[in-house]
Amino acid sequence: MKSINKQKLAEVLKQWSKGHAVMAPIDEGSAASFKKWEEGKEIQLDKNTTIPAKSVFFPQTEELYEYKVEKDNLEIVECAPIEEELVVFGIRPCDLKSLEMLDDLFLTRGYIDPYYKAKRDNAVIVSYLCGKPCRTCFCESLGIDYQKAEGADIAMYFDGESFGFIAQTEKGENLLQEIASLTEERDVKLPEKQELKLKADTEGLAEKLAAMFEHPYWDSAYEKCIGCGACTYLCPTCHCFDINSHNRACGTGFKTRCWDSCMFPDYTLMAGGHNPRPTRKERFRNRFLHKLQQFPERYGKTACVGCGRCISKCPVNVDIVAIISQLKEVDINDQQGMDRVG
Repeated sequence: MKSINKQKLAEVLKQWSKGHAVMAPIDEGSAASFKKWEEGKEIQLDKNTTIPAKSVFFPQTEELYEYKVEKDNLEIVECAPIEEELVVFGIRPCDLKSLEMLDDLFLTRGYIDPYYKAKRDNAVIVSYLCGKPCRTCFCESLGIDYQKAEGADIAMYFDGESFGFIAQTEKGENLLQEIASLTEERDVKLPEKQELKLKADTEGLAEKLAAMFEHPYWDSAYEKCIGCGACTYLCPTCHCFDINSHNRACGTGFKTRCWDSCMFPDYTLMAGGHNPRPTRKERFRNRFLHKLQQFPERYGKTACVGCGRCISKCPVNVDIVAIISQLKEVDINDQQGMDRVG
């Protein structure tokens, strides 16, 4: 296999950055996220990023088109999708799995989002296999092997001294060829796998939740949640967005797409003032029904990859694994009232 000593990592990134924009996990003091690597910037690989890799393909804010209104005429100029060649370096298997779900959303069922598609088509993905999962990881419960990189162009791992690279696609082979002068043929040992302490059982849950929309479980389950929306912003599969206008002078302006959250009351507020999810109860219920029932019904996948970010960052310790466990225990026939489970 192709390998490099850890001291050569910056040289590898420098070589790739000559022909690509290298997006890598970088911590600049606030929250680690995928940012454009430049010489001198330190890579963070010892733990997962705070902001998931979805931000590379579905940016937090993205300009869509410009407009000009003059009397009765409206002129729209769409922004060209970014065609830059990307190397997405260091993406973990959980975030990699989340891209399958974003692909379902942005590239199937009769609609193709050109902005998302351009970035997916132009990206070479180098996935970093986990050596030491964090305490809130439960990816294996969602069918993810954290030491496999399904869907990546290159699988990469680290034994403490050297990085090993395994090309999994032609694009991956070509990218490794670009650093041939820096690599050597040597096996790198995959770190010993550790058992994840957190486990979630979602078997049959989507079917059960289909009959639980009005169940009294939701009357108390939401009470701890403060509706800050942090869980949705840090979730690699959440994809709520809003379209905003930015007006300039003389009838001109531009539209942007930006992340939004179904946990915010304004998200479903209609122009006439009606809101189908007026309280935290409805918004909390919607978050879990969407992830565990509605997305599986539509796409055949649970909209959670077990990365554990929402557990570790929630300010009031709302725990999706505990919620799943409680939902599994709920008596579905108790529609009149119940004692809180768990």
